[in-house]
Amino acid sequence: MTLPKNANIIGRCDKADFPEFKLKKINVKIDSGAFTSAIHCCKIDKVADNILEVIFLDDDDPKFTGIIHRFEAFEQKRVRSSNGISENRFIIPTKIKLGSEHYEIKLSLTFRGDMRTPVLIGRKFLAENHFIVNPRIINYLYRTSLKK
Repeated sequence: MTLPKNANIIGRCDKADFPEFKLKKINVKIDSGAFTSAIHCCKIDKVADNILEVIFLDDDDPKFTGIIHRFEAFEQKRVRSSNGISENRFIIPTKIKLGSEHYEIKLSLTFRGDMRTPVLIGRKFLAENHFIVNPRIINYLYRTSLKK
């Protein structure tokens, strides 16, 4: 098999920055079985027809900031989680930094406090950005960005 010229290699987990949320070196799990990407939130409130208030992570996470983020650009979709249960989730557009590159990503907002990693990167993002997953490596993009 020949890899496309614009293919990006990513391991089974890595570290990412979310500059719009002031979150750095957040652990992410790469899950090619999941369609959407998701981020852990301890607060998700629709406070008006067009305003969503969100607090990312929770106070058990050392990267927790407690900052309330407000979004006017969001959508709502039905998402089925790995346990097979469907739920309505809010989806927000944002930017993610993996390695030394910035990408557009849509994140579903959910409680992931019982998961090992606060962020799950799904196959929609992976396919759109030509990522190829190598499950034998971890933190590949993060480590390569440190060398530059």
